[in-house]
Amino acid sequence: MKAPCIRSILFVPADSERKIEKSASSGADAVVLDLEDSVAQSRLGYARDLVMRYLSSSSDRRKQKLWVRVNPLNSPFILEDLAAVVRSAPDALMLPKCSGGADVKILDHYLTILEQRDGLAPGRIGIVPVATETPEAIFGLQSYRGCSQRLLAMTWGAEDLSSAVGATTNKENDSSLAFTYQLARTLCLLSARSAQVLPIDGICADFRNNGVLQAEVAQARRDGFGAKFAIHPSQVAPINEGFLPNDTEVEYARAVIKAFDERREQGAVQLEGMMLDKPHLLQAQQILAIFEAHQPRRDR
Repeated sequence: MKAPCIRSILFVPADSERKIEKSASSGADAVVLDLEDSVAQSRLGYARDLVMRYLSSSSDRRKQKLWVRVNPLNSPFILEDLAAVVRSAPDALMLPKCSGGADVKILDHYLTILEQRDGLAPGRIGIVPVATETPEAIFGLQSYRGCSQRLLAMTWGAEDLSSAVGATTNKENDSSLAFTYQLARTLCLLSARSAQVLPIDGICADFRNNGVLQAEVAQARRDGFGAKFAIHPSQVAPINEGFLPNDTEVEYARAVIKAFDERREQGAVQLEGMMLDKPHLLQAQQILAIFEAHQPRRDR
């Protein structure tokens, strides 16, 4: 499944009709209707009904993709989640507490049966695993490559992992990530790129601190992530802007591509006193592709 061209993904509690409706105008490239952490067990039935109605009424997904975070595979709620929401054709399901590619394969099998039940195109619904929430998951990160054609993206999380290992915090004294969680983040990034899917950076919990968010977005983009989750609508615009190449980057990328186009017979070229080869060309092409993909949204 082709990696989506998205930058921001907004989490919305699936039992809040008001927040779900407001998410449509948030500017987020995708919205996650969350049936897991943000919904009490007693409200799951109500939340599933809201999700089904909203998905069914939102057939045009060109501006904003709609994902659903279901409950984990080992929970007593997963089958009811799937039976309810698949018929309304979400663009993807987020799978929390995922241990590796084998879990993605299991969900793939469930989806194949339910898509057939509901008359949906085979493979219509993608899968986005949250790939670092348990200790065993860290050792399964190499198993995602080739596990399923539905694999759309991968993301990581520090909160559940720190709880699972018995840590008192996932931060250092200066508020940076402790080594264990930096490791989980990096391994998830490498695993996603190995599987040729979109790596998505985790949330910025300090949603009122725009400076912290901007710094996290800049770091994520430098490291190689292509998108980031938002937990509040106010975070969407900084995330979108942060993952969009600036004018200087675009101008330089065009110059690199032009230099190679003018010297097609050469494997390396000189530009502004620097020797460039194929990796520089690929990077320039990626920057330009991201910029051009989001031009209509930037101009609005």
